[in-house]
Amino acid sequence: MDDIQPSPTAEHEADLAPAADLGTMGTQLVDKESLAAREAINPAVAAGGAAAPGAPSRKGWRGAQLMPRITPKLIVGLVLVVGIVAFALIAPLFTQDPKFSGNPAFEPPNGDHILGTTKLGYDVFAQLAYGAKGSLQVGLIAGLIALSLSIVFGIVAGYVGGFTDEALSLVTNVMLVIPGLPLMIVIASYAQQRSMLLVALILGVTGWAGAAVVLRSQARSLRSRDYVAASKVAGEKSFRIIAVEILPNLLPLLAAQFIAAVVLAILGEAGLSYLGLGPNGVITWGTMLNEAQTGNALSAGAWWWFIPPGLMISAFGCGLSLINFSIDEIINPKLRSVPAAARSVRKAKKNKSLPTASSSRTAAAPTGTAR
Repeated sequence: MDDIQPSPTAEHEADLAPAADLGTMGTQLVDKESLAAREAINPAVAAGGAAAPGAPSRKGWRGAQLMPRITPKLIVGLVLVVGIVAFALIAPLFTQDPKFSGNPAFEPPNGDHILGTTKLGYDVFAQLAYGAKGSLQVGLIAGLIALSLSIVFGIVAGYVGGFTDEALSLVTNVMLVIPGLPLMIVIASYAQQRSMLLVALILGVTGWAGAAVVLRSQARSLRSRDYVAASKVAGEKSFRIIAVEILPNLLPLLAAQFIAAVVLAILGEAGLSYLGLGPNGVITWGTMLNEAQTGNALSAGAWWWFIPPGLMISAFGCGLSLINFSIDEIINPKLRSVPAAARSVRKAKKNKSLPTASSSRTAAAPTGTAR
């Protein structure tokens, strides 16, 4: 009887057994390494495979990226802005009529009149409170108008492209080359009765071009992204793509442009009012400066008449600018590393100067002993 020879299949299986064991060992090794890496990131994985309750999720991290960091300049800006807004809302409830002229004229600050009175006997504190309300309303309305126009002439033009982009860009370029303040003066001078809404409209119409250029460039960049292309393939309309896909990604930039528009509108209203082209029958910080100039407050030494509105304009503009600087860190993430880089440079210089000082003291010690 011939010897039984092992079948080729049995030999093949015997050869594959060590390879299978090596493959299993390799898979187990990879699983252990990945598990160790996951435990290093989240120690709760070792306990039961669940994420730690306090671990930031992807969604939460994305939301945190859209919020400005808590910095001293952001805190100072919020305190200034919130304080002035609260003053504009609450102070008019506790002051006298800003047009009441029964007070003594040019009375300096005292217990009865915190900021004194004007040439006609108006209480300066009451006018400052009502002026804050009027200036903030003009700035808010003008900022919304400027933001709306910049969205139409910037984002819509950048996304749609073609002839629409060229036509809207032509209007934007024309508005850019026209000086803003002379244009506001010309438009305001033709209106005999200027309401607060009309002045805000003039300021908004003449202050949107710069923001439109920035938004247009960002929209042209976003329209080539994959999620925008996927929405086009899915048959979404252009209006919905702009509202759902593009605008949410431009929220920090839109907020920064809106704040800048509000600041420019308040400054523009103060300039127009100082020239006598402000709103009729409405008290603003600009009209207070105009009345102080026409009432010879500077020559009379009535500093309490023109300094408070100027300080309020400066403080509110400074607060909004500080908030805008914090929003810029979201738009340009490189700005976040600037403070840390500056601290590291100062620390490196300090550490570099320490060995030099210690070596000079060591070199001077033998000389002093010999003496």
